[in-house]
Amino acid sequence: MFSWICTRCGQDNRPSAVVCQRCGVPFDAPEEVKTPAPEAVPPPIPQPVLQPDPEPIPIRPTPAPRPPAYTKPPSSGLPTWLLTIVFFFAIAGIGLGIYYGITYFGNRKAAVSTGLDPAANVARTKTTSPLQKVVEVVGIRMVLDSKKKPEARFVVVNHSPNELDGLSGTVTIWASTSRSEEDSVGTFTFKISSLGSYESKEMTAPLNTKLKIYELPDWQNATPDIQFTSE
Repeated sequence: MFSWICTRCGQDNRPSAVVCQRCGVPFDAPEEVKTPAPEAVPPPIPQPVLQPDPEPIPIRPTPAPRPPAYTKPPSSGLPTWLLTIVFFFAIAGIGLGIYYGITYFGNRKAAVSTGLDPAANVARTKTTSPLQKVVEVVGIRMVLDSKKKPEARFVVVNHSPNELDGLSGTVTIWASTSRSEEDSVGTFTFKISSLGSYESKEMTAPLNTKLKIYELPDWQNATPDIQFTSE
């Protein structure tokens, strides 16, 4: 059966219809050229904008550290002028010390002789006594006692047939050297209550001397001089 198909909306109409029942377009109107709707074009994909590479930053080499500048350390000693004065006086002192040392040691024995007990010089005057012909002091040893003090150990001999009572005296020791007139070594005193005829007695007495023990002469170089203080 014949029917009208609307060219616009595609409605199927009955044969007696003059216009389309749907869109009302008359059938005798010229057929519209239907222009197909343009296809939807997808939007363009945004392309990433390429940025130009940044210019490379030049890397400068790190300079080597410089050594610290030399600074003269502060002087903690004495100034030069003061050191000169100190050295001058030190050298002068050494020279004076040598001079006085030579003078001292050159005159030491004479000085020691004059510094002893006055009895030492009195004994050198050769005062005579009858006892000096019969009494003798021999075997003198000069040593240190238990208290590190110098002492003389000796023997008193009675060469007479008489008994001697209350015998006392001072003995001066002289060194038997070329300078024996000056070399008085020391003195010591003794006292004996009784000394029989032809008797000898060993004794010990403190030694008065200014010499060290190693400076004292040996027994064979020591000469005793006796000054009797009682008869």
